[in-house]
Amino acid sequence: MDYTIRVAQREDMKQVLHLIQELASFEKEDDAVEVSVQNLEEDGFGKQKLFHCFVAEKNDKIVGMALVYPRYSTWKGPVIHLEDLIVTEEMRGSGLGTALLNEVVKYGDVLGVKRISWEVIDWNEPAIGFYESKGANVMRDWDVVQLDETGMKEYLSALA
Repeated sequence: MDYTIRVAQREDMKQVLHLIQELASFEKEDDAVEVSVQNLEEDGFGKQKLFHCFVAEKNDKIVGMALVYPRYSTWKGPVIHLEDLIVTEEMRGSGLGTALLNEVVKYGDVLGVKRISWEVIDWNEPAIGFYESKGANVMRDWDVVQLDETGMKEYLSALA
């Protein structure tokens, strides 16, 4: 193994943002990333910590990351949501994704959560195959529902 998995530090957020932008580009959403290094630093390391992040480091460069945050299931109780598991293109197939997912599952176990949940884009068959090979249930009969910032404003203006 020529990489190290560790808990992210504030000073890693510039490289973490680079990975987030790489994922957005892979998913053909180059202009969708609005979060900044400052946002990541404040949200992950400020007074109210909103997420927990693991990074994979090789030769002093962040080459992968997994970012999770707490949720609550009305059916199960405490859960965590894996927002993103990203492995830079040159490190795919190296076992790095498995190592990051291992850390997420261990973290969830320590927290005592009842479930870890995440989404995967439907055309990313390699990722779907990877998650299924780890025992994850890819629920293809569920649709992701979101109300973005514009949608929230429109919703609220309709209430007036």
